[in-house]
Amino acid sequence: METETAIPWLTDAEQRAWRTYLDVNRLLTYQLEKDLQPFGLTINDYEILVNLSESLERRMRMSDLAAATLQSKSRLSHQITRMENAGLVRRENCESDRRGLYAVLTDHGMETMRKVAPHHVESVRKHFIDLLNPDALHRLHDSLHPIAEQLRGLRGKP
Repeated sequence: METETAIPWLTDAEQRAWRTYLDVNRLLTYQLEKDLQPFGLTINDYEILVNLSESLERRMRMSDLAAATLQSKSRLSHQITRMENAGLVRRENCESDRRGLYAVLTDHGMETMRKVAPHHVESVRKHFIDLLNPDALHRLHDSLHPIAEQLRGLRGKP
């Protein structure tokens, strides 16, 4: 018979920090998404545009783009279809792998990115960056960086 190990409950301070993080994550994502709506984009659309705009030749293998955006391949495929219909991206076959596909940022997608990016940055500043002083931003980065690194290390592990 296995002995159960008692999991220590969160202290009041730990609970406050955890719930505040969850609130900020949800509320900030909601607000950034809302600020993208006038451009007909979701936060996921914008993330795809950013990834493609920063990639060599404005293209990424679909599997790499799915990994970069933490989406399943099927979900990304549906999203890319919607973005294709809007003229933002196109798919191209991968010559070195017949099963592989690239997502490619179109000229219209790049122009959309150029138009939307300043508004998105303004939204990030207004709802996040400008609410913290430089020292607080530095401490926040230092606090969250080890968590991000650990979670990146867990990606792909069962």
